Amino acid sequence: MKYEVSVGERTMEVDLSGPLPRVNGREIKARLDTIPGTPVRLLRMDQLSQALIATRGTSEGEWRITLNGRPIMATALDERTRAIRCLAGPSGETGKGKTVLAPMPGLVTRVLVEPGASVSAGEGVVVVEAMKMENELKSPAQGTVAQVLVQAGQTVEKGALLVVLE
Repeated sequence: MKYEVSVGERTMEVDLSGPLPRVNGREIKARLDTIPGTPVRLLRMDQLSQALIATRGTSEGEWRITLNGRPIMATALDERTRAIRCLAGPSGETGKGKTVLAPMPGLVTRVLVEPGASVSAGEGVVVVEAMKMENELKSPAQGTVAQVLVQAGQTVEKGALLVVLE
């Protein structure tokens, strides 16, 4: 599996499909082990071992990493998630508030929220089937559902407004 990993201003491609990870095409002798029951990971690179704490952030692919007591924000998106985000165009803040848009043409198979419902960032709100795959679209932020503009069984075009939050 390939990931696009961003740490600060730096973005790199990380390929985990082979026996050793590749970073921007260069093979790295590295391994990341978990310590069961804790958020602590042990990163081993060549002769160096480094303990770090990794916890999920509030949005998909976001990670909070603590290394030597210093917080680092990182995102790691797999190829599929990155492609869907590119197709979706901008979601989030608009003149109407926070929105969820259709990432591509598809069929709404389920609506997971109703107007007035409270949602948290990253919570599923609508499921859209596209290219024979179901994609759960998530709330971009915490809020209250102001409008649900689609229903199950409805076809939508790329960029269609599905849900508005306030």
